Amino acid sequence: MILLCLSGTSAVLAEVTEYHLDNGLKLIVKEDHRAPVVVSQVWYKVGSSYEHLGITGTSHVLEHMMFKGTKNLDPGEFSRLIAEQGGQENAFTGQDFTGYYQRLAASRLEISFRLESERMHQLLLSEAEFKKELAVVKEERRLRVEDKPQSRVSEIFHATAFLYSPYSAPIIGWMSDLEQMTVADLQHWYQRWYAPNNATLVVVGDVQAEAVLALAKQYFGPIPRVDFPALKTHQEPEQLGLKRVRVKVPAKLPYLMMGYKVPVINTASIAWEPYALEVLTGILDGGESARFSKELVRGQEIINTISTGYSSSERLNTLLTFAAVPTQTHTLAELEAALKAQIVRLQKTLVSAQELNRVKAQVLASDIFERDSMFYQGMKMGILETTGVGWRVLDNYIANINAVTPAQIQAVAKKYLIDDRLTIAEMLPQPITQTRQPQPQATGRH
Repeated sequence: MILLCLSGTSAVLAEVTEYHLDNGLKLIVKEDHRAPVVVSQVWYKVGSSYEHLGITGTSHVLEHMMFKGTKNLDPGEFSRLIAEQGGQENAFTGQDFTGYYQRLAASRLEISFRLESERMHQLLLSEAEFKKELAVVKEERRLRVEDKPQSRVSEIFHATAFLYSPYSAPIIGWMSDLEQMTVADLQHWYQRWYAPNNATLVVVGDVQAEAVLALAKQYFGPIPRVDFPALKTHQEPEQLGLKRVRVKVPAKLPYLMMGYKVPVINTASIAWEPYALEVLTGILDGGESARFSKELVRGQEIINTISTGYSSSERLNTLLTFAAVPTQTHTLAELEAALKAQIVRLQKTLVSAQELNRVKAQVLASDIFERDSMFYQGMKMGILETTGVGWRVLDNYIANINAVTPAQIQAVAKKYLIDDRLTIAEMLPQPITQTRQPQPQATGRH
C-alpha cells in the first residue's frame, strides 16, 4: 500500500517510510527493533562525477573539511562529541555521492541530527585547517595510488576507457588539481551542493518513524533550500574500436585490466539487461564454484588472483571489469586469451540451469545477510536514492534477478562484451629501485 500526503510527503512501502520536508530534504526511515541502536546517514548528491578537469578531488577534500569546524563546533569537536556518546562515525566520497554517518544508541539520535544539521549550513573553512588537510589528502593519494602499481594502472585504465564521461577521473583527484586547490574552491562547492534539497537523510534502527520526522523538522527544517543550476548530462561518445594501453611501473608481478562499457538501471533501454549483467558476473566470478575460480584459477592454473566488478546502481553508464594477475608460468597474453575464451563461451552456449540457480541463490543469501545489518540497509537505500535509481527498486530486486534467463545472459554477452566496447590495460613490471618513505600524517579525518 502506498500512502501519499503533502507538506511532508510520505510513502510507506515494505516497512520503509519516506518523507519530504518543505525545504526539499528527503527523509527515509526504516524501523528495525532488533537492537536498541540506530544508524543515521546524510547523503549529498555530489561526488567526483560532478567535477570537471581542473577541480578533481574537490568533493573528497571537502568531505575531510566537514570535520574541521563549524560556527558552533571547533575542529575535531564533531567526532569528539559522537565518541563521548559511545558512537561511531565516518564519511565517504564516491563517484556519485558524498555520505556521512553515525552509529549510536537509539536514544542518542537527536545528537546526530543536531551535529549534522550544524555542518550542513554552518561550516567554517579556515585556511590553516585547509592546508593541513590538503597535505593529508595528497599523502593519501601517494600511499594509495602512486605507491601501489595496480592502483596506478586502474587510474590510467579508467582515464583511457572514458573519453568524456566524468568517471574517467579518480575520486581522490589528480595531483595537479590538488596542488592548485584553494579554500575558495571548497567554499564554492559547499555553497552549491550542500543543501537540504540536495540531500537524503536515511535512518535505520530502533526508532519510531514519526518521532524521527519530528526531530528532522526541528533540526533540518529551518535550513534554507538552495537553488542551483541543473546538472548537465555527460554522453560518452560511441567507442569505435578496442582501446589498449601498456603501463610501465616498478612492480613485482604483471597485471591485466579489461573493461566493457555497459548500461546501468538508470540508463538501460531494456529494463532486464542490468540484472542479466549482474547474473553474468556471478556466473564468471561468484565464488569458488564460478567459472573463473574453477577453471582458470584451479583448473588451468592461468590466474593467480582475479576480481570482477559491475554495479548496476551507478548514475551513468559504467564498466564491467576484470582485473587479474597471471600465475608465474603464464603471460598477460595468455591470461587475456583465457578471459576472452570464457566470454566467447557465454556468447555461444547457454548457461546451465544449475549454474543459474547457484548464482540466484547467492544473490538471495547476500541480500538476506545485508538486511541483517542496519548500516548496509541504510547504505543500499542511500546509494540508490542518491544516484537517482530510487530505494523502491529494492522491493523487486530479487524478483528481477530470479527472472533472468540463460537466453538473456547470452544476449547481453553478445551485445556488450565485444571489442568495440573493450578497454585493456596491461601492466609491464619494471625493476623496483627504491621505496618512498611516507610523510607523517596530519591529525584529521578518518
